[in-house]
Amino acid sequence: MLKKRLESFKYAFKGIALLFQNEPNARIHLIASILVIIAGFYFHVSTTEWCLLILCIGLVLSAEAVNTAIENLTDLVSPDFHPLAGKAKDVAAAAVLLIAMSTVVVGVLIFVPKILMFFA
Repeated sequence: MLKKRLESFKYAFKGIALLFQNEPNARIHLIASILVIIAGFYFHVSTTEWCLLILCIGLVLSAEAVNTAIENLTDLVSPDFHPLAGKAKDVAAAAVLLIAMSTVVVGVLIFVPKILMFFA
C-alpha cells in the first residue's frame, strides 16, 4: 500500500514537470509566482499576507494544470473541431483567467500600499 502511495506522488510530480515543460502559460505563471515570492521577502509581508499569496499561487497553478488536462483530454476525444469541445476548452481557460484576475487584485491590495510607503 505504501508503494502505491509513493507511486502516486511520482505521477503527480511527473504531471508538474509536464505542465511546465509543455505549457507556455504555466511557465509565465511560474515566473510571476517567483517574482511575487521575491517581492514578499523584500517587502516583509505578514504571515496572513503570505498565506493569501501562497493560496493564490497554488490556485492559479492548479487551475492551469486542470485547464491543461481538460484541453488534452478534449483533443483526445474530439480531434476534429466540434463546438462543444471548443466550449469546454474556452470555459476551462476562463477559469484560469478568473482566478488569475482575482490573484492580481490580492497582489495589488497587498503590494501597492507597501510600494507607496517605499517611495514616500
